[in-house]
Amino acid sequence: MLAFLFATIAFSIDAMLPALPQIAEALTPEDHNRAQLILTVFVAGMGTGTLFAGPISDAIGRKRAITIGFAIYACATLAAIFAESIEMLLFARFVQGLGAAGPRIVGLALVRDLYAGREMARITSLVMMVFIIVPALAPSIGAGMIWLAGWHGVFYGFLFFALVGVTWLNLRQAETLPVERRRPLQVTPLKEAAREVLTNRHVMLCTFILTLGFGQMFALLSSAQQLFGEAYGKGDAFPFWFAAMALLSGSGTVLNATFVVRFGMRRIAKWAYTMQTCVSSIMLVLIMTGILPAALQFPAFFLWAVSVFFMAGVTFGNLNALALQKMGHIAGMAASVVAAISTVLATVIAAPVGLLYNGTALPVITATLICSGLAWFMMRFLED
Repeated sequence: MLAFLFATIAFSIDAMLPALPQIAEALTPEDHNRAQLILTVFVAGMGTGTLFAGPISDAIGRKRAITIGFAIYACATLAAIFAESIEMLLFARFVQGLGAAGPRIVGLALVRDLYAGREMARITSLVMMVFIIVPALAPSIGAGMIWLAGWHGVFYGFLFFALVGVTWLNLRQAETLPVERRRPLQVTPLKEAAREVLTNRHVMLCTFILTLGFGQMFALLSSAQQLFGEAYGKGDAFPFWFAAMALLSGSGTVLNATFVVRFGMRRIAKWAYTMQTCVSSIMLVLIMTGILPAALQFPAFFLWAVSVFFMAGVTFGNLNALALQKMGHIAGMAASVVAAISTVLATVIAAPVGLLYNGTALPVITATLICSGLAWFMMRFLED
């Protein structure tokens, strides 16, 4: 059930990928790159919503806050179905992101209510396993919906997804935040909690490292449809290649859940960023020198893309657990601040990279190298 809440975000992004060419032709034929903003504005809306979702859940409880988030998500989805311009669709996607922040952030606070430290990292990794599987299937599901009802069909799928999530939550999950532990939505307690999070060096380090990780992953997602379709000629088979990529990279969550208790969260995340820095450096050299034969160019890109998602599987859960490790008393606020900063700043990284798409993977690989290198450097100052 928790995995389903987290997967709301992944499904809302990845199921859109096969629809981007149709949306571009219908709503922005003069500039197809603008269709990528459908992904980034959703993430921006989600980042904005995270500022409110956590504190609200600290005041009214986890289940009620998630339910409100799903309601906003569903209303925005209906608006997107009837959008007749790219501007209206972008606005609806932004509001949809606001609603999706509820399941994502409050779900994380719910996990923190029940677990802490390496055990939280282990549980989060198991949740992330389903979070990875959903993106693997999402483009194929999205393609099926498009076949049935055009690009609008994807949004009908989002409505169904929201209905299942909110029903499952309210039938099966007990409230994890008792009334006596709730914090009122008053200015002074909110300011004190926010100040505690924002002035904590450890939490802020985790947040900025997460920003770099999210930024490079969102940049790849924004350009994925064009890269597979235009750069490498795999457009018709894109859902299947994307599914294979996500399933292969899902092994990262399995490995993390298996070894995190033994090796620790910080060490595993540092290893992952070191690996990604090396792999992206090699890939950048291969592309810039042009020494790869044509037959090996797509396999090399595919393996590199798998490595990006693999890195996400062994870093995001660990870094979230590290950030919330000593914030159990204000888990909602802490989850909101961490996610808001990391998500909004990640879109600042991802949006320009997507718009710089030039028919090659060079922009996204360069961005990934820079982000992973900086994240590896910052990990040196982080305590386990």
